[in-house]
Amino acid sequence: MEAAFAGRVALVTGSSRGIGKAIAEAFAEAGAHVIINYVNSRQRAEDLTAALMEKYAVDALAIQADVTDEHAVERMMNEILEEFDAVDIVVNNALHQYTFDPDARKKAWEIEWEDYQHQLDGSLKGTHHVCKYAIPSMKARNSGKIINMTTNLLYRPVVPYHDYNTAKGAVQTYSHNLAADLGPFGITVNCVAPGLVYPTDASRKTKEEVKEAIISQTPLRRIAAPEDVTGSVLYFASGWSRFVTGQTIIVDGGFTMK
Repeated sequence: MEAAFAGRVALVTGSSRGIGKAIAEAFAEAGAHVIINYVNSRQRAEDLTAALMEKYAVDALAIQADVTDEHAVERMMNEILEEFDAVDIVVNNALHQYTFDPDARKKAWEIEWEDYQHQLDGSLKGTHHVCKYAIPSMKARNSGKIINMTTNLLYRPVVPYHDYNTAKGAVQTYSHNLAADLGPFGITVNCVAPGLVYPTDASRKTKEEVKEAIISQTPLRRIAAPEDVTGSVLYFASGWSRFVTGQTIIVDGGFTMK
C-alpha cells in the first residue's frame, strides 16, 4: 500500500502512543501527511513526528489539543487547515484514560453516573468536537473519510466495563447518524472495533489468565498487537471503501462473529 495515500492529510487523535501511534505510522508509510494529536505526551508526539518525517519523507505535525475542549479542537483544526489547506481523513482514536482490569472494574451496583459521564466526554464528546470542525472542509470538497474507534465489547461484553462500553456504544450510534447525514456530500463514516490489544497502556493490567481465556476462544489463537488494527482503518480511509459507510469492522481474530 506504499504511497496509496500520497498527498492526503490524516488527523489521528490520541496518536502519540499505542493504537493511535500504529495508525499514524501506517498512514505515513502509505504516503499520507499525518497530524499527531496529543494531550500530555509532548515529547512522545514530537519524537514520533520527527521519526515519521525522516523515515517516510512525509510531512508530520504534532498538535496538542484536548478533544473534549471545543476551543482546543477549533484551534487545532485551524492550525491544520493553515498548514495543509485540507483534512482528508479523520481517525477519532482519543479517549479518556482507561485501565482494563477485570478485578478493579466497578460492577453494575457500584458504578456512578459520573463514571459514565467521564467516558462519554472522552469518547463521544471528543469525537463530536473533532467531526464538527473537520466536516466543513470535507463538505467544501465533497469528499472525506471519518473513522471512529469503538470496541468488540459492544457485541460480546466478556468483561462488562459499563462506562467504557456504553460510551463506545454511543460513538457507534453517533457514527450511524453521521453517515446518514454526510453521505450526500461524499463523506463516509465508519467504525473499527478492536478486541483486546496488547501491549498498550490501557491493557497492561490485564491478567494472564484473562488473556489466555480470550486466546483460547479466538480462532486465530492470539491477541491483537496495535499493528493488527491499522489495516482496517486504512481500508476505510481508502478508495476501496468508497461505497461503504455506516459500517463496523470487528478486529479481534474471530473472537466475535456476527
